[in-house]
This record gives sequence, C-alpha cells and structure tokens, in this order.
Amino acid sequence: MKTTLLMAAIAAGMTLAATAEAREGHGQRVDMPSFEELDVNADGGVTAEEIAAAMQARAVARFAEADTNGDGGLSAEELSANADAQRAERMANRVAERIEAADTNGDGLLQAEEIAAQMEDRRDGRRGGGDAERMFDRFDTNEDGTLSAEEFAEAQSRMEDRRDRGDHGRRGDK
Repeated sequence: MKTTLLMAAIAAGMTLAATAEAREGHGQRVDMPSFEELDVNADGGVTAEEIAAAMQARAVARFAEADTNGDGGLSAEELSANADAQRAERMANRVAERIEAADTNGDGLLQAEEIAAQMEDRRDGRRGGGDAERMFDRFDTNEDGTLSAEEFAEAQSRMEDRRDRGDHGRRGDK
C-alpha cells in the first residue's frame, strides 16, 4: 500500500513538474502550489492523495474558466477562445516588461528617443546586443561578409518556417 502511494505521489509530482516546464517553455508562468496548500490536513506531510486532490482542483478550475457557457462541455470555440486569451495575456505581460525595460523617463510610455537608445544599446552589445549583426552572421553561411541571393532566400525561408511554427522571436537552430 505504501509503495503504491509513493509511486502515485512521485507520478503526480512528475506530472506537475512536466506541466510547469511545458508552460514555462511557452512563456506561460505557472504558480506551483505551496507545501502548505498541498498539506490540506496540516500534518506536516504531503500524501499522494493530497497532490492528486490539488491537481484535480486545478483541473476543475481551469475547466470551469474555459467553459464560458457553463454547459459542462468544452467546444472547439471555447478551447480556441481560452487559448487566445492565454496568448493575449502572455503578450500583454511581455509588452509591459519591454516598456518597463526601455522607459527611461518613467512615464509609462515609450518615446522615440527611448526606443532609439535601446536599439543603440543592442547595436553596441550592451543589452543582449547586436541583434542585427547576430542575425546577419547566422545567415551569412559562407562567412564572406555579404549575403548572396541564395543565402537571403534561405534566410527568408527559415524565418517563414519559424513564423509558421509560432517560434516568433526565438533563436534556435540554423
């Protein structure tokens, strides 16, 4: 019995970790429950049943959030709308972070001068820098300092492939 519970606890923990990792990999922040939240009976230990109950409660809450018409089922439209809302929230968070990072005068808005300064910083390599140069270097496959028509076409094709896969802004394999 204890072995079964231990195996269930390990499996549940791995599921929680895998879900968190998958969401973080897609830019979605996951709030893991605290030990106190999982230890429902406050006995100083977390059982497989408590982890399973927490997972079930989260699943029910996510389902209820997505079931906008309250009919107890999820349609393709509801799932799509839920995914769109999650993407919009992630994008809003990214935009807010970018504004905060570049808003040097603290007014909550980006002025042309702030954007130009941020681009200059990147060009000079001060903030994750040299985006244009790094991109050029990736596309200049024969490293001759110029892009041939073939290299340019290949670069366009790779960017279109990334866009089609939804890899906007991610750096990956050549």
